[in-house]
Amino acid sequence: MRWNPFAPPTPFVAVIRLQGAIANASRGLDDVSLAPVIEKAFAKGKPKAIALQINSPGGSPVQSSLIAARIRRLAEEKNIPVIAFVEDVAASGGYWLACAADEIYIDRGSIVGSIGVISAGFGLHEAISNYGVERRVHTAGDSKSMLDPFKPEDPEDVARLEGWLSELHDFFIDHVKTRRGDKLGDAPGLFQGEVWVGNKAVEQGLADGIGHLVPMMKDRFGDKVRFRRYAVKRSFLSRFGAAIMGDAVAAIEDRVAFARFGL
Repeated sequence: MRWNPFAPPTPFVAVIRLQGAIANASRGLDDVSLAPVIEKAFAKGKPKAIALQINSPGGSPVQSSLIAARIRRLAEEKNIPVIAFVEDVAASGGYWLACAADEIYIDRGSIVGSIGVISAGFGLHEAISNYGVERRVHTAGDSKSMLDPFKPEDPEDVARLEGWLSELHDFFIDHVKTRRGDKLGDAPGLFQGEVWVGNKAVEQGLADGIGHLVPMMKDRFGDKVRFRRYAVKRSFLSRFGAAIMGDAVAAIEDRVAFARFGL
């Protein structure tokens, strides 16, 4: 067939892949890496919708907030609906990203939720003393060595950390309530870090239903709908092994994050 300039354009959906832990680093998901991907998905042509393909156990609350805010800003500027499709997991920061969408759909086996904040570390002060190692720290400012893993825990430091976590938790809850509104259920653990699977997540209003990306988009926009896929690309050097160690560390960190949910 010859090209017909008067024929209506074939509808398409821009698909943004959000895979892995969320971290402010050169690996994983962060706003700096995703910014050009998200901007391009919204700017190229006129997509019928933006589909977020999410598989993330969470991570940095700030990076989650920045990425979600960018998606919402562009969605409102371009007047394009955003629909999230969850694969294995959208937990913690991963669910924060899902809430950037106007609708959330999951698989019957998807793990969703974990609306909470966590801080974890190690206490090594006894270990170094067993080896005769002396810790020497000099500061100007009483709080500069706060939460030093090589010193015994200070109750004041712990109280200060718990205050920060509480503020971040309130921020997370506000984001979820703003985006999901009256859809949310009233389960006791909804905002206490609990997770739900498949239909149970739908019952609690964490998702709008069970559904998969391609069949749902075809059902909504027609069988001829096309898909343009966008994701963070690995660098040329990384693909040829120049960052093997960094990639190995990232893979381990990803596995640890996903392992929290039995994945």
